[in-house]
Amino acid sequence: MKLLVVGASYRTAPVATLEQLAVAPADLTRTLDRLVAQPYVAEAVLVSTCNRVEVYAAVSGFHGGLGDICAVLAEQAGAPPAALANHLYVHYDAAAVDHVFRVAAGLDSMVVGEAQILGQLRDAYHWATGADSAGRLLHELMQQALRVGKRAHAETNIDRAGQSVVTAALDLAAGHLDGDLSGRPAMVVGAGAMGALGVATLSRRGAGPLTVTNRGADRAVRLAESYGANAVPMAELVDALTTVDIVVAATAATEPVLTLDRVTRALAGRDAERGPLVLLDLAVPRDVEPGVAELPGVEVIDIDRMAGLLADGPAAADAAEVARIVAGEVESFLSWLRGADVAPTVAALRGRADDVVTAELRRLAQRRPDLDDDQRAEVARTVHRVVQRLLHQPTVRVRQLAAEPGGDQYAALLRELFDLQVPQTSPVDTVPDVVENADGRPSFDVVDVPPTGGER
Repeated sequence: MKLLVVGASYRTAPVATLEQLAVAPADLTRTLDRLVAQPYVAEAVLVSTCNRVEVYAAVSGFHGGLGDICAVLAEQAGAPPAALANHLYVHYDAAAVDHVFRVAAGLDSMVVGEAQILGQLRDAYHWATGADSAGRLLHELMQQALRVGKRAHAETNIDRAGQSVVTAALDLAAGHLDGDLSGRPAMVVGAGAMGALGVATLSRRGAGPLTVTNRGADRAVRLAESYGANAVPMAELVDALTTVDIVVAATAATEPVLTLDRVTRALAGRDAERGPLVLLDLAVPRDVEPGVAELPGVEVIDIDRMAGLLADGPAAADAAEVARIVAGEVESFLSWLRGADVAPTVAALRGRADDVVTAELRRLAQRRPDLDDDQRAEVARTVHRVVQRLLHQPTVRVRQLAAEPGGDQYAALLRELFDLQVPQTSPVDTVPDVVENADGRPSFDVVDVPPTGGER
């Protein structure tokens, strides 16, 4: 099995395309089942966030796996695969490991170093574990990726550059409100992870009074109580909009929440002297209907705008240090992977030796029936000992060589020399233990393709 990443992100696709590809939590298990039901896909993890939709897969062949994954993504988007081709990136084998580790470390985020992606990767891994779509290879990849992300934040100051998307969006919003959010009434629509981050960041910036609304009223109340905010029913959204200057919209709704009709009615009820109503749309699919941005007195800051303004983040030195950490971790993972890849071949070689010894001892028993049990046992021990000593140094050495770059050739050479039939399985011999948090969850653009000569 080989690793394959296929995805689209804010770097390669507009928000409209990401909206098409986005997979709602209710559909995650179904989509994962569709992926692993494909002929070339053995394992799959699906990451679907505001800024990216990516499939991490263990596949039996590059071209077949790519076709299978693209077919499922096209089905999800309701578009032909050709319509997505210009927006998708593909990473294979070593490049796939590098990409996943860079994502975990925050190097591929819209705001470099933001830590929210770690939670999103953990959730994606949790879903895949629950759906039984993460097998031996992806268990190891995801656990190592989460560890790399934690290491990047623990050992560098990337968090200085890695302000959350909410913080960066509020910096932009402040520019429309005399540069200061202090004392500005604000509302957060949505009480999920991004909504909670929005309330926390607004509170820290001195905005207020704060209002929270959510389709599930209980979650809105709990979030509001944590920050001394007010919770209002979603039915009162229009009235609430008339009293605020800033709105952070971050729901998981499949249709816009801040529709043209709702915002138009809210503007009619606002004091004309209040200044602009600034809407921060941090959801995918979008919470703000496209036509709202054309209304006078409204400023919309969405993911598309964020991507353009935040392409070059600060703290380049910190990002470079994280990149160095990632490069070292990628090489370590690849060394382990190459070493693990030779293990089935070594096992097959030892198995072949055992078969030869067993056959020869059986032949000896037929030719020398005069040997008693003790004599036969001593001969068996001697022969086994000779074979094991002959194989010991070569098998130790081939494991060492296989862990080096290009080491896969040694396993192939062994298979050719001894005519070994090795099952094509994941190189990981056992599934690693999954460490769980108290909540029961696991703790833990350039296209890179192989040569066109055939499947690898």
